[in-house]
This record gives sequence, C-alpha cells and structure tokens, in this order.
Amino acid sequence: MASIYQRMKSRLTSTKDSFKDKLNHAMYYHELDDDFFEELEESLILADMGIDTSVAIVDKLKERIKEEKIKTTDGVLDLLESIMTEMVTIKEPLMFTPVVIMVVGVNGVGKTTTIAKLAQRYVDWGEKVMVAAADTFRAAAVEQLEEWANRVGVEIIKSNAGADPSSVVFDAIHAAKARNVDILICDTAGRLHNKVNLMNELSKLTRIIDREGADFSKHNLLVLDATTGQNALIQARTFNEAVHLDGIIMTKMDGTAKGGVVIPIISELQIPVEFVGIGEKPEDLVEFDARSFVHYALRRQR
Repeated sequence: MASIYQRMKSRLTSTKDSFKDKLNHAMYYHELDDDFFEELEESLILADMGIDTSVAIVDKLKERIKEEKIKTTDGVLDLLESIMTEMVTIKEPLMFTPVVIMVVGVNGVGKTTTIAKLAQRYVDWGEKVMVAAADTFRAAAVEQLEEWANRVGVEIIKSNAGADPSSVVFDAIHAAKARNVDILICDTAGRLHNKVNLMNELSKLTRIIDREGADFSKHNLLVLDATTGQNALIQARTFNEAVHLDGIIMTKMDGTAKGGVVIPIISELQIPVEFVGIGEKPEDLVEFDARSFVHYALRRQR
C-alpha cells in the first residue's frame, strides 16, 4: 500500500505544478538582483501565499543569501525550502481521550462528510465514537449526518430541525459519559443570519462543552475549502477569534492550484493543518505533513 506521503503527493499535483511553474519564472533570472526578488515575491503571491507571508519569505531569503554569500539562483531553492519549512514547523497539540471534538466551518466546505471520514478513521483505530448533529439550522443537515453515522456504524444524538444546538450538545455529552464514549464529534452550524450570530452561537457551544464536559479534553477543528485560496485564511482568522482552534482540515486539496494557502495559515495563526481531503472516500482524509508538502511543492517529481 502506498504511504500517506506518496498518496498525498499523487493527489496534490495541481498545487505543485502551479507553484513550480510560477517559481520557474523567477528562477529564469540567474542574477540575484531586484528583478529576481520582485519576480519571486509575485510568484509566491500568485501561489496563494498572500502578500504578508510572501514579503516575509523574500525578506528572510535576502538575509540568508547575504549571510551565506550566495551570488546566483543555484542555491536559492535550498534556502527557500528551509525558510518555508521553518514557517510551517509548529508544535501540534496532543489529543487525549475521552475528547469532545467540535467541528466548525462555513456551509459548503464539506464539513459533514469530513466528520464522517473522521468518525470512520477513529472507529478503525478501535475508538468508541459518537456524533452530535448540532447543525440544526441547515436544511437536511441532521438527516445527512444521520445517514453517514449509519454507514460508519456510530451512534448519533440529534433533535428536530430548528432545535437549540446547545441542547443537542448538552444531551450528547451526557450520553457520551453514560456510554463510555472515547470520541464525541459535534457538527455545528455553518451559517446563521449573519457572521456575528454564528460566532456567538459557536461561543455558546464552547461554554456548554466546557461546563458539561469537564471530564473530557477538548479539540476544536476548522474545516476549510482549499479551492477558496486566501478566503480560507480569512475564515480561519474569524473562527479562531470565536473559538480557540486546535487544528484545521483542508478539503478539496486534490483539485486546486491554491493549496499554497496552507503556508500562511500555519505560519500566521500557528495552527496546524492536521488532515487534508484528497478525494471522496473515507481513506482519502489523510494526515498532513507540512514539511513534506513544502518539499514536494518546491521540487520536481523524482
């Protein structure tokens, strides 16, 4: 069976090819002059790394080039990989069971199917898993999660459409305690009347989980659609303000040239990308290796 890294590589060709093409334009300038650095900065921005991160990378590169007395672009790729790897190398929080995982994200990012994939992964690991259908506002959200729960073979705690999400989470936590559940995964609303209402609702759910789930550790995951590029970074900032995020899952990484956005997300917010979605099957939710991602994005296929 192919390793996780090999499977991730095989599905991220759009991101890799897009970035490599842009980088090649910069590397066309053999001299390390202003034209080279301007072209490199533009290449990073076009690879969806954002202005701030791109400027930071180029500034650090200039410093390293000066320190190591490099005169041509020949050694630049190694320095660039080193700098970007440092930016995505952060300490990841450990997750201890029993745990309540609150999954947040806007509608349309694949949140519900991602929850199903997570549940399947943990069941395969031998954990006792339960899901809570606390997205009671989106039409058919409860039914969709219930269908997935039945497929995966995990218990679901639900209520009627339009019910108070906090009551669903409250009931789920107490059910999880009574049934010795290892992992409780809570779906949440992805849209309300406005952003303020949504964030207030998520903050309320956090308080319920903290109060009722004193015996559980907590792990908050944000699901982002990689195809939205810099929009994903904006969403990550907003959700992190409302609920302290422990990790991020990037969906649709197999079909986008905008995967470079993971660099500023990790670097700016200091939040790890824990998994990436590279397909529709449960096994297509794979652990993300940031260092390998940087290496693969910069190097030609061997």
